[in-house]
Amino acid sequence: MPDRPLVHARRSQILIAFAAVYIIWGSTYLAIRFAIETLPPNLMVGSRFFVAGAIMYIVLRARGAGAPTAEHWKSAAIIGILMPVLGTGVVVWAEKKVPSGIAALLVSIEPLWIVLLQWWRPGGRRPNAWVFGGVTLGLAGLYLLVDPRSGAAQGNLFAEGMLLLAALSWAVGSLYTKRAPRPENEFVGTAMEMIVAGVVLVALGLASGEASRFSLGAASARSWLSVLYLITFGSIVAYTAYVWLLGVVSATLVSTYAFVNPVVAVFLGWAFASEPLNLRMIIAAAIIVAAVAIITIGSKDEE
Repeated sequence: MPDRPLVHARRSQILIAFAAVYIIWGSTYLAIRFAIETLPPNLMVGSRFFVAGAIMYIVLRARGAGAPTAEHWKSAAIIGILMPVLGTGVVVWAEKKVPSGIAALLVSIEPLWIVLLQWWRPGGRRPNAWVFGGVTLGLAGLYLLVDPRSGAAQGNLFAEGMLLLAALSWAVGSLYTKRAPRPENEFVGTAMEMIVAGVVLVALGLASGEASRFSLGAASARSWLSVLYLITFGSIVAYTAYVWLLGVVSATLVSTYAFVNPVVAVFLGWAFASEPLNLRMIIAAAIIVAAVAIITIGSKDEE
């Protein structure tokens, strides 16, 4: 017989991790917007990941975590580039070029990428009707939520294409994470990924001349506080929870965060920034919640 308290503890950990990814990452849309008001995008997001990763790595090693191997660093580099660099970094860059609603819609295609990649990979299985139906319903709900027709501008086609590629890159990285060689302490691996991503993003910022256009005195307190929030909650808490979830549940189920984050962002904007909330948005939120429930049911059979 299984140890029932241990089973319940596992379920509670999974629920807490999902809550962190759903709610915290939903709030980072607003934090990123505040941060890049007065801070250069690549240097900001690169510093966010590097500081968060360095803190985690130093603390974990000091508490006795084993040293990673060269193979572990290779995996960390691949994941760091696929997810934080080509995923988060591109989104931060694109937010200056396309309406936020269209950006949210394009990035939220990630669950569909996950489903297709798992189907097309060698030996992959065709997703069941529950998963396909849930992804389709989720995309419909997101379209209703952000309604790109309501934006005055249609954005930048290049930036929009990059957002689609960013979602694909994050999906590839998520699937690779489930099979990549990682340190015995998986949180050390997460820290390494953020360190690598931070170095790459800061290098990109320096290469593009962001430092020469940046004045430390011009940075606002709101931007600095947003960066602090992104380091502690967006990276150390939520990103760690996301990577941990990839090891215990299906990638399709974990990817439902892409549906939920825009919903959270809308409600937080209404509650704390006096942004509009109407019946259409409430209906869209209900559709998205239903889509997540359907995907959850369909993912029970996945490995």
